[in-house]
Amino acid sequence: MASTVSAGAYDAARRRAAFIDRSDRGRIVVSGADRRSYLHGLLTNDITALHAGQGCYAAYLTAQGRMIADLHVYELGDVVLLTMAGAVKDTVMTKLDQFIFAEDVQLGDVTATFAQVAVVGPQASRAVSQVVSGVTQEALDALPEHGNMRAQFAGGSAIVARVSDTGEPGFDVFVERPRASELETALAAGGIEPLDEPAAESIRIESGVAAFTRDMDEDTIPLEAGIESRAISFTKGCYVGQEVIIRVLHRGHGRVARRLVGVVFGGSAVPAPGAAIHAGGREVGRVTSSTLSPALQRPIALGYVQRDHAEPGTRVCAAGAEGAVAALPFVARG
Repeated sequence: MASTVSAGAYDAARRRAAFIDRSDRGRIVVSGADRRSYLHGLLTNDITALHAGQGCYAAYLTAQGRMIADLHVYELGDVVLLTMAGAVKDTVMTKLDQFIFAEDVQLGDVTATFAQVAVVGPQASRAVSQVVSGVTQEALDALPEHGNMRAQFAGGSAIVARVSDTGEPGFDVFVERPRASELETALAAGGIEPLDEPAAESIRIESGVAAFTRDMDEDTIPLEAGIESRAISFTKGCYVGQEVIIRVLHRGHGRVARRLVGVVFGGSAVPAPGAAIHAGGREVGRVTSSTLSPALQRPIALGYVQRDHAEPGTRVCAAGAEGAVAALPFVARG
């Protein structure tokens, strides 16, 4: 059964601003003169093109083209900050370390050093500018996707980065760990509500944002999850797993055996993650994330189905609930 979504917190995130504790994220800094060229050869996006204050979304693949992680990459001017699902942080750290040979590159695990809080919603820039020093609302509004800037909070350093992986556009605010509770207190004092996990998940799923460990894992090829337009540069040089991606795109014309899709169900029952998706009397896929959508007032899910059943409008069922494949996002982002 899906967890109950707090209507107040959900409404705050969609109409005003709310904050999300992102303690489930892992954080790694990459320093040294060769940091960008080193990462460029490992990740799927164009890292060498990044200048101070810029960033991108990327995937880290095995030689077989399967995902180790998806990452947000921020060039801060003196280091590159990587954020990823906390569950795979140690794996990413170990694998990155294995590829350092003669390069001027150093890795640092700063997960416990910095806290990460997302402020999302139409008024997120105003909310952040009111509690963080050294940034204005106008400057935040002008930040492109993955753009970042240094700031100050409570006498210490802070980093603000534009994000949308929560489903509702906003900003990740990074502060030194001892100041985390002070940051959340300051946000709350400014009328910014905390967004609980069920509400945050509903927004993410409504927006069709795939999350690693839920909708993507070590068996996923980026093309299956539909993240290639955001995560992969098709003009850069070689990277780990590139041969598989190119082979699928050029020889297979982009056709993969399964695709991540949205499904809208009738009734009120929410099929749980892991539930089998059936079509025409046979199993064609699995639910990966699900929620009772506050916006649609219907159960919705993300899940993988065989490519012949991925067309919007295809009738399917899961856990006894009848539904249909739907185009993503279910709800347009703010």
